[in-house]
Amino acid sequence: MMGHENHTFSNDFILLGLFTSSQASLVFFSFIFTIFVLTVTENTVMILIIRRELRLHTPMYFLLSHLSFMDILHISNIVPKMVTDFLSGSKTISFAACGVQIFLSLTLLGGECLLLAAMSYDRYVAICHSLRYPILMNDYVSVLMAGGAWFIGIINSIVHTAYTLHFPFCGSRAIDHFFCEVPAMLVLSCVDTTHYERGVYISGIIFLLIPSSLIFASYVQILLTVLQMKSSEACKKSFSTCFFHMIVVIMYYGPFIFTYMRPKKYHTPGQDKFLAIFYTILTPSFNPIIYSFRNKDVLEALKNMLKSSLIQKSNRKTA
Repeated sequence: MMGHENHTFSNDFILLGLFTSSQASLVFFSFIFTIFVLTVTENTVMILIIRRELRLHTPMYFLLSHLSFMDILHISNIVPKMVTDFLSGSKTISFAACGVQIFLSLTLLGGECLLLAAMSYDRYVAICHSLRYPILMNDYVSVLMAGGAWFIGIINSIVHTAYTLHFPFCGSRAIDHFFCEVPAMLVLSCVDTTHYERGVYISGIIFLLIPSSLIFASYVQILLTVLQMKSSEACKKSFSTCFFHMIVVIMYYGPFIFTYMRPKKYHTPGQDKFLAIFYTILTPSFNPIIYSFRNKDVLEALKNMLKSSLIQKSNRKTA
């Protein structure tokens, strides 16, 4: 009886997570942890390169630096908790910690959706309206875009975090997910959440459908413009860039849309966890490679940074 009362009135939640005690889970855990380390390293290096190299002080790389920062925060909001739970065997998360996870997750997911749209607009202007690029995409516009992505993402997150946490959870407090995510939380609520789900759907249109449509339209227009160029090398390069960019966009927006724009009754825990891996863990690791490290300027800047650090080390040894 006492155990039942503790379970009923405890404010803590239980994250059932991705891992069990099997050997396969150990391999999967190692893979996730490796991805986490690589993602943080890649994105940190990207930010340092952009800050260090003057020729990368352009609107495009300014937006990329914010994307990298968002990716670091996002994966750090989720994976370290997964790691500590797996190693300690504890799966509990406090009400406050769960709220923080929801807030950060929604802020960064929403902000990144808007930021990716801003980046596609930057590429559209650079290729389709190159002569007007200094006017249409100056420093002021890029700061406004990045700041707007953060601000709108935060406002949206505050609203949804407050609404989600105010619902009563009078049954099981076991979240069948690897982090506190809104759809997984709604399943635990013992009241009708239909009206709130409509609000989630509206947010999905604003943060998912509209930005992804704008990105798709931008790249279509870029490809049409490139096809009119006489240079076959420029065509190949642009096709390659657009192809890889669209893969990342589909990997990010596709699972995100499928998770957040379906009614609660159509959700299954296994499916939601599988889809969430794409936009919380995998995409942040691919973004620096697709958007930056395939670029000659970035690779050259990386070489210069490594050379500079090696020279400094050798000077210290000889001093």
